[in-house]
Amino acid sequence: METEKLLKRLEALEARFDELERLMGDPQVAQDYEKVAAYAKERAEMEETIQTYRRYRRLLTELAEAREMAQEESDAELREMAREEIATLEAQKKELEERLMRLLVPKDPRDDKNVIVEIRAGAGGDEAGLFAADLFRMYTRYAERQGWKTEIISENRTGIGGFKEVIFEVKGKGAYSRLKHESGVHRVQRIPVTESSGRIHTSTATVAVLPEVDDVEIEINPKDLEISTYGSSGPGGQHMQKNDTAVRIVHKPTGMVVTCESERSLTQNKLRAMSVLRARLYEIERRKQEEALEAARRSQVGGGERSEKIRTYNFPQNRVTDHRIGMTTYNLPAVLDGDLDDFIEALAVDEQTRRLQALEEAG
Repeated sequence: METEKLLKRLEALEARFDELERLMGDPQVAQDYEKVAAYAKERAEMEETIQTYRRYRRLLTELAEAREMAQEESDAELREMAREEIATLEAQKKELEERLMRLLVPKDPRDDKNVIVEIRAGAGGDEAGLFAADLFRMYTRYAERQGWKTEIISENRTGIGGFKEVIFEVKGKGAYSRLKHESGVHRVQRIPVTESSGRIHTSTATVAVLPEVDDVEIEINPKDLEISTYGSSGPGGQHMQKNDTAVRIVHKPTGMVVTCESERSLTQNKLRAMSVLRARLYEIERRKQEEALEAARRSQVGGGERSEKIRTYNFPQNRVTDHRIGMTTYNLPAVLDGDLDDFIEALAVDEQTRRLQALEEAG
């Protein structure tokens, strides 16, 4: 983005920042606690950008003065000092411009949300189910490293320790911002424990990461729901076989089915199932809007089709490759033990770069 355009954007932002300070100091506004809280939140979100901008503006003044000295100073030694200062200030100017551009990229409002993660075995039979279990452990271990809490919502196990499907919640600040790029098809290449001939098999599992959605964000008509109950076979129902504690919800307009039997009460299971349903419906609506707005240039990361293979876990080569950013690491056991930060941070940088390009093109 040109310096002039950048400055115009920042001037407008600073004007809003100053207005917020004025509003927060207004005695009449001070009586409305909700307004004051909203203004304080908006101001806090802008503060780093404004402080960086003010530092940038001071630097531009210093740079102009140094250039003037380099042109007009008669003393050769002072001119040389001015030229050295210009070089230093130019480097700082570039650094601050890059930082300001990053700060101007709108933050995804969902980034701080808790998430619902759905893992399903794909192609590969029993081996796909075992791989789904590996992925489940990988994400729960990563959550532990972050100090987040995980809770299983529903599970459908295979007989040999795998999952046909497992749905769980991850609670923690920034969970969606860190896990959102994990949605897609994950592929494993290894010799299955069930394979006697020692041949390498390729299996897949799909991962969906959905931000938790509040009731007010998506409206569900009760008439569109078909709710039934049944005796739970999970940990929540093992002591209550005589009562129907598990719940099955069918969303008739989409045919979507959600079940939950992880809790000990019907009410808790219903609340959890509705949470999953809201998240799924919200994601469908978001994807529709994204397709309408960006049909010509959809992003592969974070908005790509789930059918796209995003990552391969190759056991013979001890290799994990993320195909979206061409990143490979040769420490597969550590990755499967939840050491995902290198991939997650690289994907975040990639997303930031593309959003920055879009902002520059928008002018």
